[in-house]
Amino acid sequence: MLRSPIRRIRRTTLAAGAAIALALIGVTFTATTQAQAATQGPCDIYAAGGTPCVAAHSTTRALYASYNGALYQVRRSSDNATQNIGVLSAGGYANAATQDSFCSGTTCLITVIYDQSGRGNNLTQAPGGGAAGGPDNLANATAAPTMVGGHKAYGVFVAAGTGYRNDHTSGIATGDNPEGMYAIFDGTHYNGGCCFDYGNAETSNNDTGNGHMEAIYFGNIKVWGYGAGNGPWVMADLENGLFSGVNQHYNANDPTVNYRYLTAIVKGRQNQWAIRGGNAQSGGLSTFYSGVRPNVSGYNPMHKEGAIILGIGGDNSKSSAGTFYEGVMTSGYPSDATENSVQANIVAAGYTTSSGGGGGGNTTIPPGTRLSLRATTSCCTSDYLMHDANDSNVVIAAVTSSSSSTDKGDATWIARAGLADSSCVSFESANASGRYLRHQNFQLYLQASDGSSLFNQDATFCPTTGNSGQGYSFQSLNYTNKYIRHFNFTVYLASNGGSNTWDSATSWAADTSWLLASPWS
Repeated sequence: MLRSPIRRIRRTTLAAGAAIALALIGVTFTATTQAQAATQGPCDIYAAGGTPCVAAHSTTRALYASYNGALYQVRRSSDNATQNIGVLSAGGYANAATQDSFCSGTTCLITVIYDQSGRGNNLTQAPGGGAAGGPDNLANATAAPTMVGGHKAYGVFVAAGTGYRNDHTSGIATGDNPEGMYAIFDGTHYNGGCCFDYGNAETSNNDTGNGHMEAIYFGNIKVWGYGAGNGPWVMADLENGLFSGVNQHYNANDPTVNYRYLTAIVKGRQNQWAIRGGNAQSGGLSTFYSGVRPNVSGYNPMHKEGAIILGIGGDNSKSSAGTFYEGVMTSGYPSDATENSVQANIVAAGYTTSSGGGGGGNTTIPPGTRLSLRATTSCCTSDYLMHDANDSNVVIAAVTSSSSSTDKGDATWIARAGLADSSCVSFESANASGRYLRHQNFQLYLQASDGSSLFNQDATFCPTTGNSGQGYSFQSLNYTNKYIRHFNFTVYLASNGGSNTWDSATSWAADTSWLLASPWS
């Protein structure tokens, strides 16, 4: 990185001993190394209910208690080599450390999402279709970090233009045969584009008519059906229509659902279908619609073709956005009781944005801790994250024992329980009470809390193990693919590759990793 004149007048040699061992400032940093194998996975529950999985996809965990194979494959940009990412143990969680090691110093894409059912219904790069040429983009392998069961994992981050497909499947329902499906999505990552789907689609990549699809849709488009509030909604993509109920129009019983981790369900059989959903972190499922097929030509009976799509529409419509963690498709129409048991299994899996949350805890910063955050990039190891005394900007700059008391105060923070999620953290200025580190238009500022939900989310960050392997990284609560990053000595919220200049993949891992040091003030 090029050096900048921003506050360079402060630079002198870093005082010896400025950084202190984490334990001395009351910070816990432990690693969970053993995976707990599941005694039962979602697909074991479906099988016991007489509706076995015929496709099972996840980049975060095994969906059968006995599954011990690869979850997905990544390809790195430096040499185009590929690596399968498996589980820590049979029935366990993804071995994210394998990906982190393989992709260190470069970027990786998710090339294959393997089918755990044994039927070979793997998802790969979607080809072009009737709505848009292709092939589609592949997902950035590090853009959707998460924790599950106390273990780091990665979801599938679908930006517009990204899509996966399998047109040559085995066992997927065709015609009017019964099926069920669920998916776990990031309920805060969506748009109004068409169409973020997971499920059954045309084998030709073209729109072949009403009733030729049966897939879960998630987003807030209103072109066809929609539900209560402003969205997003779980709906069914049945081709030539997103249905929130029996018709393509407004259905009050289909609520806005934006849980951070969302369980979304669609199932169908002869003249019967349903939409269900719930919080994947707690509680049970609600039924948003259960009833007859739409009274429109082509939907009763259905004409399902049996392809599988993720992140796109059946004709390769690909202007949508969303994040996928796991999902399955079944043979047969699952009972509500079976789905309720699957939901209990999902909740028990322990999805969380931060290891400080319900998943078991790898990184915690106790509320009330006074600390300073030191950059780890080689250019800037004597620089600290600080707010500028002359404005509300947040920068990195050198602080030493000879710095002014104002500068030392500007580089000192008090960790508070996250304003929007108490398992995460918010940073209050040590010398400007009531003012917090907050992102706005993807730049970091120091601002006074206005008590709003938006401010609380913008000011909440979830500590994770440092992306470079050093220290901590701080993941945005409401933009989960973005982390606090310094770039040209200004501090931003940045993803690993993206449309903004500060999303540059160069030195991203180091720029987003911070060492906790003793407070300067």
